[in-house]
Amino acid sequence: MRDMLGALAVLAAIALVFAATTQSCSFSPGGPSVSPDRGPVIDAPARLRAAAVHTPFSLRVPALPDGWRANSSDEGLVDGGRAVRVGYLAPDGRYLRLVQSNAVEEALVAAEASGPQIGHGTVEAGGATWVVYGNPGEEPFWVTTLPGPPESRLLITGSGSEPEFRTLATAALRGERLAVGTPPG
Repeated sequence: MRDMLGALAVLAAIALVFAATTQSCSFSPGGPSVSPDRGPVIDAPARLRAAAVHTPFSLRVPALPDGWRANSSDEGLVDGGRAVRVGYLAPDGRYLRLVQSNAVEEALVAAEASGPQIGHGTVEAGGATWVVYGNPGEEPFWVTTLPGPPESRLLITGSGSEPEFRTLATAALRGERLAVGTPPG
């Protein structure tokens, strides 16, 4: 037993030396941190303009304040419709995702939340009423319906604070509206 403990101590020392010299780990007692200056950056308005050509509903280009950065985008099918997603980093590094879709509200929320959710109230933001989905302690899902034709929905989710959700909601609703079939430019 003494030999086994000695061998484990030597292995632990080797692992610590290796980790310290390669800087492959760090001690962060407050939890992981995200530097808002690191990571990919995309041109969200250009991606949304490109998507508008073949999206069967109008898209919004959020007019976000300085310090916000778009870092991801994708598009795809959702049960009963299509979804265009853009991920943003708020100035403090928290991630929020704006989803624009023509799917019905329940299907859109279920697709983004990986399962059905129950609405538990509404909030007013950007001059619209947003239905709030999600369980306490988990990422919320805010959804609002935009008038048509054709009718569409905006969904916001992520780890952002309520003021950051409100900022993105307002920016999306006040941003440029790209009509169906808008050519990129």
